[in-house]
Amino acid sequence: MPMPIPCMPSAAPTPSIPSRYARRLGMLAAAVAAASLTTLLAAPTASATPPTPMSAAAARSYLATVTPKTEGSTSGYSRDLFPHWSTVSGTCNTRETVLKRDGSGVVQDSACAAVSGSWYSEYDGATWTAASDLDIDHVVPLAEAWRSGANSWTTAKRQQFANDLTRPQLIAVTDNVNQAKGDRDPGKWLPSRTAYRCTYARMWVEVKQYWALSMDSTEKTALVNILNAC
Repeated sequence: MPMPIPCMPSAAPTPSIPSRYARRLGMLAAAVAAASLTTLLAAPTASATPPTPMSAAAARSYLATVTPKTEGSTSGYSRDLFPHWSTVSGTCNTRETVLKRDGSGVVQDSACAAVSGSWYSEYDGATWTAASDLDIDHVVPLAEAWRSGANSWTTAKRQQFANDLTRPQLIAVTDNVNQAKGDRDPGKWLPSRTAYRCTYARMWVEVKQYWALSMDSTEKTALVNILNAC
C-alpha cells in the first residue's frame, strides 16, 4: 500500500489588522504631507510693497530730459528741517504705517507699534521678525534732497517729502543696510541685491521727478546704465 502523504501545515495567514493599520497610517501620512504642502504654499510671504514706481521706459524718457546739475552743499542742513514721522491716523505715524504695509502678519498694539510680524528687506534679501531690526529708508535721502533743491523749500513742504506715502519714497529695510547707505545717491550706493536695482532706480527717478529735484552727472549716468538693462 502506498504510504500516506503527511499533511503539511499551511502557511499562517497574514494578520489583517496590522496591514489595515499600515494602510491607514500610510494614508494619514500622505494627508498630513499634502496639508503641510498646502499650508506652505498658501502662507503669506513678507515682501515690501511701496507704491509701484514708474516703468523703466518712463524713467528712461524722463532721464533723457534731465540736464545734470552740480550738487549743492549740506550747509545749513538738519534732519529737523524735515519733520518726521507725521501722524497718519489715530496713534499711527508714518513709520508704523510703512511697517504695517511692508510686512506680513503684522500685529500692532494699542499705540500702533508693531509687536510681531515678518519683514523682507528688498535691499539685501534678509527677513526679520522684530520691527526693531528695520529702518524706514527715504529712497531719496533727506540730505540728498537738501543738496538737490529742498534747501529752498518751506518746512511744511519738506515735511510732506519726508512722510510721502504716495510716491515710492519710503520702504522698510534692514537697519544697518539703511545706515550704510547714508545719504548717497545711486552713483555711490546701490542695493546689494541686484535683482532689486531696476526697481530702486525707477523709485529714485519717480521721486526726483515728482519733487523736481536735480541730479548730478554721476547720479544720472548710474541711473541710465541701470535702466538700460531693465
